[in-house]
Amino acid sequence: MHNILIVDDEAAIRETLKGVLEDEGYSIATAETAEQCLDGLRRKPYDVVLLDIWLPGMDGLDALEKIQEIEDHPEVIMISGHGTIETAVRATKLGAFDFLEKPLSIDKTLIVIKNALDSKRMRSENLELKRQLQSKSVIVGDSIPMKALRQQIGLMAPTNGRVLIYGESGTGKELAARAIHAQSLRKDAMFVEVNCAAIPEDLIESELFGHRKGSFAGATTDKEGKFFKSDGGTLFLDEVGDMSLKTQSKVLRTLDEGKFEPVGSDEPVRVDARVIAATNKDLEDEINKGNFREDLFYRLNVIPFYVPPLRDRKEDIPLLVRHFLREISSQYNRRPKEITDDAIDTLMRYSWPGNVRELRNVIERVVIMNPTVSKLDRKHLPPLVYREGSRRGFGEFSTLHQARAAYERDYILKKLDENHGNISRTAEVLGLERSHMYRKMKALGIAVKE
Repeated sequence: MHNILIVDDEAAIRETLKGVLEDEGYSIATAETAEQCLDGLRRKPYDVVLLDIWLPGMDGLDALEKIQEIEDHPEVIMISGHGTIETAVRATKLGAFDFLEKPLSIDKTLIVIKNALDSKRMRSENLELKRQLQSKSVIVGDSIPMKALRQQIGLMAPTNGRVLIYGESGTGKELAARAIHAQSLRKDAMFVEVNCAAIPEDLIESELFGHRKGSFAGATTDKEGKFFKSDGGTLFLDEVGDMSLKTQSKVLRTLDEGKFEPVGSDEPVRVDARVIAATNKDLEDEINKGNFREDLFYRLNVIPFYVPPLRDRKEDIPLLVRHFLREISSQYNRRPKEITDDAIDTLMRYSWPGNVRELRNVIERVVIMNPTVSKLDRKHLPPLVYREGSRRGFGEFSTLHQARAAYERDYILKKLDENHGNISRTAEVLGLERSHMYRKMKALGIAVKE
């Protein structure tokens, strides 16, 4: 139900509007002064405010200015019995959604309120989208490499210099690119991403530069390319090392001339986009192999960045784990989970070949698979992570019995994993009776659900 606040010093108008709008299914509150209006907005969020201009004390236009300072403020419809064009223009400049003259037409008022509600919904959705985008540009980590990375981003983000980000798959190259955009002078414009490795060779040119209707089979309409969409903003070319030589040539020309022709067109389109590229390949090696243009490399490699693999900044794992636990729990509408130091220690022992992306996937899996667990332990971790992360050197065992038990535990967990947790099948593979298997698992501290 939408909340609407009516602000007018005439009781008859307040009551009439209140009755009509409640009949339409709206939740209505009223106020007779601007001061009461502002106090009400501090106490409760409203979608629309119907605000009279001429009020005792603070007038409606002054109140309108203060309402605009509220984050995710309501839409304001100004009403007046003796308004002028100048007053209406001033109200619009101050942010009013519309201006209604008394005596109010009920039909017109209902239409304007509906339009204001649609506008408020779209503005709230845009604000939420911006918050989500900002959260995607937060770099988590207090290790020396990540502190250095944040410092580098802070120095060069406000410039227009092209950036080439190096790093293994899953390290967070896109996150670094989004952080650069978020701190740049282009932050209010579009951040457009293109994964050069995911688009088929015969479509990449159309994806980047767009095409005209009929330019090739299947081109039934005109299409805007990613370069055009990123005009004034940032274009992120992910995995640029997988781009074909033909497409590289056209990208190079676009960077040099600031214009391009869509597929099937001879008309140049001017574009002002900051290009950030990323790769998990050694581009200098690719140049030597003839797979990447040397001139394009030097155009892109104005400001090189390196995002380190997770194994080189393991001290960030506790922060990342707790960050992902909060984020994923919120995503699935679950209470944030805690995690034991033992589980953190196990995660820090694992090698993380998939880097931060793999870590996030593991945490998401753990949250999904353990909905009733409030505090996660190492036994809740996936078997592969558990086994490698729990593996200890021989020097950590004081007796042969401890070393043998640790090996047996890891071996049984491995076989359980291979048999998808089926205890009967695992017992058969190990040459054990099912009852003996249960006793062995209990003795080694392996929970049945584990």
